Order: sequence, then C-alpha cells, then structure tokens
Amino acid sequence: MKIKRSQSLSTEQFFYFFLRLRKGQVRSTVGTLQSRHPDESPQQLATRLVRAKLGLAALGGGLLNLPMLWPGLGQGLKVAGVVGTTSMMTRMHLYLILEIALVYGHDIDEEARVGEMIAVVAATGLGSASPWLLGALKVPPVITVAAGALVSSMVTRLIGRAAIRYYENQRMTEPAGSPV
Repeated sequence: MKIKRSQSLSTEQFFYFFLRLRKGQVRSTVGTLQSRHPDESPQQLATRLVRAKLGLAALGGGLLNLPMLWPGLGQGLKVAGVVGTTSMMTRMHLYLILEIALVYGHDIDEEARVGEMIAVVAATGLGSASPWLLGALKVPPVITVAAGALVSSMVTRLIGRAAIRYYENQRMTEPAGSPV
C-alpha cells in the first residue's frame, strides 16, 4: 500500500502566491463537469477539459507574440508582456493537469503532484520561447503572432494528452479495488 504524502505548506504557499493557483477552483470545475456529464469516463471528461483550454491557449499564444508586431516597442515592454502572458499560460496548464488528476480520482494535495506541476512549468516555458525563436529565424511579425497561437495550442494539447495518458496508464496498472 502506497503512503500518500501531502504537499508542504511552503509548496502550497508558493503555488498560491506566485502562480495564483487556487485548488478550490480546480475542485469546483471538476465537480461541475462531472455533474453535467455523469455517464462519461475519466478519459472523456479529461478530453473535455483539454478542449476547453485550447481556445484560451491560442489567445494566450497570440498575445505572447503580439509585441513582435511593433519592432520599436521597448525591450522592457516586450519582456513584461512575455512574462505576464507566460505566467497566465503556466497557471492555465497547472489548472489543467490538476483537473485531469482530480477527474482520475487523484488527490491534488498529494506531494506527487508537485513533480508533475514542475514539468508543466518547464513545458510552458519552452513553448513561450517561440517569440525569440521565430524572431531569430527572421519570420515576419504577422506570421509570428499566428505561429505563437498555434504553438501555444499545441503545447496545451500535448500537456493534456500526456496527463491523460499518464493517469490512464496508472488506472490500468492499479490492482482492482486499491485506493488511488
């Protein structure tokens, strides 16, 4: 029997204050989704969660690359826009993986979620690097905005699919009747 360890208070506070992660909202979203679609499997519910975030990801990716349309815009303003949008995208992805974990019956306060959240922060950061990569490749700014929207949607889809696969595999390998 696996012993579950809760996240430390310091970890909780970090995610709450620095990334504005509110687990009550995660629980509320999943509860609403489960009550609206009571006959759906965890995989179907998780897929709904991913789809719901794709439009937001595209918008965020477009906003992330929008400063590239104004080459004269100060570097400080560009960086501030990128940092703000990346923070928003990170939060959205953290909510997504916690919602998926909860749909599969996992405790979102468990210490095991911390590593998963760190992986999502890293993936989001890599996806947010697209403005600099596209700028280095001398891609026209108008294309950069569209490409940024596409890249952000792809990152969201990849994070969602990876989380679904991860929790689906865990569900399949657990002995019948064992607690998650």
